[in-house]
Amino acid sequence: MKRKLIKSLIKWRNSPKRKPLVIRGARQVGKTWLMKSFGAQHYQQVAYINFESSQTMKQVFEQDFDTDRLLMAIQIETGIKIDPENTLVILDEIQESKGALTSLKYFQENAAEYHIMAAGSLLGVALHEGTSFPVGKVEFLDLYPLDFEEFLVANGEEVLNNLLLSQDWDMIKPFSQKLKNLLKQYYFIGGMPEVVQLFLETQDFEAVRSAQIRILDAYQQDFSKHAPFEIVPRIRMVWNAIPSQLSKENRKFIYGQIKKGARAKDFEMALAWLVDCGLVHKVNRVSKAGIPLKGYEDFGAFKLFLLDVGLMGAMVEIDAITILEKNQLFTEFKGAITEQFVLQQLIASGLRPYYWSADNATAEIDFLIQLQGKIIPIEVKAEENLKAKSLKVFVEKYKTETNIRTSLSDYRKEDWLVNIPLYGIHTIR
Repeated sequence: MKRKLIKSLIKWRNSPKRKPLVIRGARQVGKTWLMKSFGAQHYQQVAYINFESSQTMKQVFEQDFDTDRLLMAIQIETGIKIDPENTLVILDEIQESKGALTSLKYFQENAAEYHIMAAGSLLGVALHEGTSFPVGKVEFLDLYPLDFEEFLVANGEEVLNNLLLSQDWDMIKPFSQKLKNLLKQYYFIGGMPEVVQLFLETQDFEAVRSAQIRILDAYQQDFSKHAPFEIVPRIRMVWNAIPSQLSKENRKFIYGQIKKGARAKDFEMALAWLVDCGLVHKVNRVSKAGIPLKGYEDFGAFKLFLLDVGLMGAMVEIDAITILEKNQLFTEFKGAITEQFVLQQLIASGLRPYYWSADNATAEIDFLIQLQGKIIPIEVKAEENLKAKSLKVFVEKYKTETNIRTSLSDYRKEDWLVNIPLYGIHTIR
């Protein structure tokens, strides 16, 4: 299974100014596999430590930060003689050891010739709990579930994906039905590596759904195991409310719909925990389409999305037939699924999306991105509906040059907007 992040890892390996690298991402998005696979392909040997399972190494890293002593301990634990140029040292679940996190600073300062890579599923939580972290001494990369591009490649459709990336829309058009069918599969399967691999091996949608439910159950267990006891019920309430809130026509997250009378302060900690874990994406409203978009964030209005479109479908128990055969039961929720899909593709492309709504609530743009010094609005349509009333209101107000509508319709360019097929939304980067 190819992951696009491999290119960034190769660049890191070859950099003369390389620092210890930390890979962030939710549990089960494939961090461990990625690190080990990269090590096997680009190094002679890999020294792997997991702080969740090795109490011995947790104790070693709590004592002091003598890098020679730490490297000796890693050699003893793994049986690997560490050569600076040809050995990748992997420190997995690093958030389980405050000492291991702090040690990255000393590896950078005193042993920069070594290739040190770390990962942690709950790293964001650990850092926000006050764990000391070597700011400026490490590099970060974020790993997400497979995006649609990676899904195509995993399905043996690398040539088709390359055609999409070429943006030769006349050539792409004859293959649109095939791409739509693959898109529907992705809506159901999503991008969790274990689930994608299971589908490739079995072509069994029931097995896929069972695997998704296991992952969701594991996340629920994480809530109880790792979150502060007093906010666990509220974490569950926020988590379980996300699909229903996205199914509304106005997808803005409303605390009062979690629990009657609920206020922001009641759920702020729970929401922050889910965001820090990487399980939830928070998309804030902007009050104005100005550069930089971040300068116009309205922190009181936001949408919440899950990390994976397939897991969202599993949470609301949408079955495969409903999605793949265009069942009418899917119509009401299709907008939420489609918006979740687009959000994932934008984030995986390294873009930070916001959304905009008029102060009088008469118009809303699903996503705004900032790209190459321009503000680009993106209106998402679940079907082939080519109306773009809100987009027209927005363009008249802000005079934006590039305006995107994404739908199941074929590529078409008009004077003031371009329609990009949903299966090609990742090409806008």
